[in-house]
Amino acid sequence: MCGRFTLRSSRRINLERGRKLDLPLEPRYNIAPSQSVLTIGDFGAGVEARLLTWGLIPSWSTDGKGFINARAETLEEKPSFSKSFRLRRCLIPADGFFEWKRTGREKRPFYFQVDDEMPFAFAGIWDTWRNRGDEVTSCAIITTAANELVGELHDRMPAILLHEYHDAWLDPRTDRTVLTEMLKPFPSLMMKTHPVSSSVNSPDNDTPDLIARGGVEVGQTLSLF
Repeated sequence: MCGRFTLRSSRRINLERGRKLDLPLEPRYNIAPSQSVLTIGDFGAGVEARLLTWGLIPSWSTDGKGFINARAETLEEKPSFSKSFRLRRCLIPADGFFEWKRTGREKRPFYFQVDDEMPFAFAGIWDTWRNRGDEVTSCAIITTAANELVGELHDRMPAILLHEYHDAWLDPRTDRTVLTEMLKPFPSLMMKTHPVSSSVNSPDNDTPDLIARGGVEVGQTLSLF
């Protein structure tokens, strides 16, 4: 799954035809569900950047419940996601995400990045929910099977799209078979990770020290005594 991520810089985040992102952004070190997240997609007026609520509420929902993740394998089957997968795909820029390793009674957070530490994009979907005059446009991050690196901690990971897939992901004409191929696990050889402070557990914390290296490495065993 993906429950926390970062977006420290908007460098090299481009829209279609090389247009630069012009939405002002503050560095984010601990983006959590229900918060606003930068999203790139066609929301009705061409490809643009918007801030959406993280936690997709289907347009037909009666209770306003949001979903932060959508499994790649069941996108076309789940009523909550199938129409958005066909018609409302988006990119969710990030430059890292957190996952937790459970050892005994302790869960230790690790920070994952691509090896050049530059921004990338999660595959996402979005929808708009209206209720009694309120309108919420929200999104979910698509997850896929974990690669070898993330798999040491969890069996799922966010679907990271290779840069050459971005335009096709947003294009409504792209065949669904091609879209499914894009959602394969990102290569573990193109990623790296390190342990970080448990301060990231609280969404109230949002400072650069949250991504600083600290503690045990993946593959090591925590001692409780």
